[in-house]
Amino acid sequence: MRPRLQLLEQPLLDRILGEAFALLEQPGIRVTTPAAIQLLTAGGCRVKDGLAQIPEAVARRALASAPHEFFLYSRSGEPRVHYGGDHVHFDPGSSCLNVLDPDTLQPRPAQTADLIRLVQVAEMLPAYAAQSTAVVCGDAPKEIGDLYRLLVVLRHSDKPVVTGAFSAPGLAPMLELLALDSGGADQLRQRPRAVFDVCPSPPLNWSDFACQNLIDLARAGVPAEIVSVPMAGATAPVTLAGAVVQHAAECISGITLHQLAAPGAPVVWGGAPTIFDMRTGGAPMGAMETAMLNAACSQVGKALGLPTHGYLVASDSKLVDAQAGMESAASAVLGALAGINMISGAGMLELLATHSAEKLVLDAEAIGSARRLLQGIEARTESLAVAMFAEAGACGDFLRLKQTRELFRVEQYFPSEVIDRGEILPDGAPRPDAFQRARQRVDDLVSSYQPPTLPAERGREMEALVGRAMEPFGGGGIPKG
Repeated sequence: MRPRLQLLEQPLLDRILGEAFALLEQPGIRVTTPAAIQLLTAGGCRVKDGLAQIPEAVARRALASAPHEFFLYSRSGEPRVHYGGDHVHFDPGSSCLNVLDPDTLQPRPAQTADLIRLVQVAEMLPAYAAQSTAVVCGDAPKEIGDLYRLLVVLRHSDKPVVTGAFSAPGLAPMLELLALDSGGADQLRQRPRAVFDVCPSPPLNWSDFACQNLIDLARAGVPAEIVSVPMAGATAPVTLAGAVVQHAAECISGITLHQLAAPGAPVVWGGAPTIFDMRTGGAPMGAMETAMLNAACSQVGKALGLPTHGYLVASDSKLVDAQAGMESAASAVLGALAGINMISGAGMLELLATHSAEKLVLDAEAIGSARRLLQGIEARTESLAVAMFAEAGACGDFLRLKQTRELFRVEQYFPSEVIDRGEILPDGAPRPDAFQRARQRVDDLVSSYQPPTLPAERGREMEALVGRAMEPFGGGGIPKG
């Protein structure tokens, strides 16, 4: 039996969806993009004074046309990420401005070398089914920052990628870059390597560039991941149930626009909902209520038969310390039990402002443990214990049994040496702490990293595309690290 977490009883879930559909009609969704208004109007919505009122019947038709599942593929064309059902995958958090310097333990602006290091670490860890465009590179022109960091990831990884274009003009060159990597636009459509986060602006507002990205992604056949970010108590109702209603309304409105642009295009019911901390004025990603919001929002998406995403395994701590371990491990387990298809956020500190490669390797161990929990407890032998007792004898020497040798690796999750399960050292002997062990693990992973299987000519074409985009902004060239 696979263990599952469901926070919403059916009557409450039905009320949440009922109120979400009601919000779509009154007050409606703020939309000012001409292309979006045209699609919504032609689809049966009323748009006036920047408010789109979406009838429930129109929204339900869009939900019905959205695929229940799809895959993201590796560079070699192998399906690696299954969006749909209760399949659970993890990727590092995205779009941090800073990294935690392992020498000073202080955050500093991220550079290209930091992104490369994070990608190399994630590439070597099987806990991460996908990469992310993890940090904003401060040494690249900000005008083409999304394109630039996607290139860096593609040059150093064969895994699928969770990314995003945070301007309308920024999407086209990113799709062109992915098409080059895939061998053409048709190949990209058939075997998408990336999913693009697209964020509404809470409450109930779709910006011009977000609307255009939804339309363009749908028509390109590249998956869109709607990342609704209601903040309970600030940009959303203070109650968790009320925030889930808003999340549902924002997701349904985005899916409606997306499916009106191209029925059947792949789309994800995603998000990064949080609470608002009334003491600090922040959005605590490590809070239990934030994890509960993610689980509940995912449950609503699953009830509609849609692929899901959430933002967990992050911490509000400023260091890779006990708080970071507690918050990240707890939410990794809760997200896995909720069956969220893609869980983003590993490696992140300081309310998503800072990334850490050392935290990335520690989070991989929490993910490994969560995955073991999902396997549940199985009857792997015909007799559960009686036969083994008969063979082991009264002394109970189970170490010598054949079943022990055959089954211990499937029954137990074996962490790396980042997790200290060794014997106590003699008094006075130095013992590295978890951060020091994680730092050594990062160094080992980077040392053993092997470059991806990117054909040389294709790599030159991809670099040339980004190089041309950099020229108007005085870019310093493509990194060779």
